[in-house]
Amino acid sequence: MTGWRAGIAATCLVLVLWQTVIWTTGVARFILPPPALVAQTIWESRTLLAEHAVITMAEVLIGLVLGAALGFVSAIGLVASPTVRALVRPILVFSQAVPVFALAPILTLWLGFGLWSKITMALIIIYFPVTSSFFDALMRTNRDWIGLAKVMGASPARIMWHIRVPAALPGFASGLRLAAVYAPIGAIIGEWVGASKGLGYLMLLANGRAKTDLMFAALIVLAVLTILLHTAVNKLCEKTLDRPEGS
Repeated sequence: MTGWRAGIAATCLVLVLWQTVIWTTGVARFILPPPALVAQTIWESRTLLAEHAVITMAEVLIGLVLGAALGFVSAIGLVASPTVRALVRPILVFSQAVPVFALAPILTLWLGFGLWSKITMALIIIYFPVTSSFFDALMRTNRDWIGLAKVMGASPARIMWHIRVPAALPGFASGLRLAAVYAPIGAIIGEWVGASKGLGYLMLLANGRAKTDLMFAALIVLAVLTILLHTAVNKLCEKTLDRPEGS
């Protein structure tokens, strides 16, 4: 409850500051609409916002699942094989050196304007944090445990699945928490570049028609959905991954 109270307090503070800026500066509504107008737009356009939010969240959730699964497998492969590690790690670094905005038009060209270009964008943006966090956790496995397992005749596969992976699950959970925040960014960028549905598309449409209140409404809906997704992933990680041995 403390977390929810802090979130509500922070939201109230932002709303007060937002309205204070409008009162003190007299900024035009088409530049910065007041909170009450945005709230009214959210209610009046709730069906429209819901339709586009469903598309965006589908892209985010599919990208999150695929990116987490690919990151899980990749991290294990990097630890298990020095050859794979030597070949793949530079690619991981390079993938982060290229701006995601530069990749979005290429993915749209290759995969079209449908869901898969946005899903791939979300996957790419979360792949590195998941892989990196899980890989680091796997490499930090207690050496005494591994040494004891080798003395007892355990195979590399058994050491990986019965010692390394369980011990590294909290690291995987950390990557998932980051992924829950980054995945919507990838989906929205993809929608900005080319889409006919989704909250990112709705933001561009509203901006082009000078409907700033609708643009802010879509942004707030996206922020709320991202917070809910992060909260859900965090709760799931706390129950299943942070204490893999039930301690």
